[in-house]
Amino acid sequence: MKRLVIYVHGKGGNAEESKHYQPLFAESDVIGFDYKSHNPWDAKKEFPCFYDLHSKGYDSVILIANSIGAFLSMSTLAEKKISQAMFISPIVNMEKLIADMMMWSNVTENELKRKKEIQTNFGETLSWEYLCYVREHPIAWTVPTNILYGEKDNLTSYETISEFADRIGATLTVMKDGEHWFHTQEQMEFLDNWIFCL
Repeated sequence: MKRLVIYVHGKGGNAEESKHYQPLFAESDVIGFDYKSHNPWDAKKEFPCFYDLHSKGYDSVILIANSIGAFLSMSTLAEKKISQAMFISPIVNMEKLIADMMMWSNVTENELKRKKEIQTNFGETLSWEYLCYVREHPIAWTVPTNILYGEKDNLTSYETISEFADRIGATLTVMKDGEHWFHTQEQMEFLDNWIFCL
């Protein structure tokens, strides 16, 4: 059986990270996706094109996606034939995350609506268009999914990830003291063991 593993990085990441997963899927072809989209409406064109181009000739496709990469994948690939998804620190409720960032920056909804875009002091740009889009396009994800979550994730609360996992029937694994960005040796070993045991 010919199997493809597609790796979708998070913010600031790159397709090279997919090399980490090759030894874990020795029997499969593993590719990384260096997408250009910064929002779900651009991703709606880019992600399905990438999937269609690379999945030809495979019996099954596994999706591994990180953070915002998981959110963009769920927003754009829900109709595709994916046998299993593995999400690492996924953004699962973008509306809530935007609302949290507005709160951290003391920005009201009316202010954002008036100004359209507001730069925050932590490097993110708040966008009225983005907020409206995620409200109008709720995630409907039915692919069998496993989620890895760090206990100290600063972007998604345990309540939010747990509610999402329950809603889509995903398994949820929590790493004690883990962060949103899995990058230390200990965190990567935990991640590898998590994949190995799935």
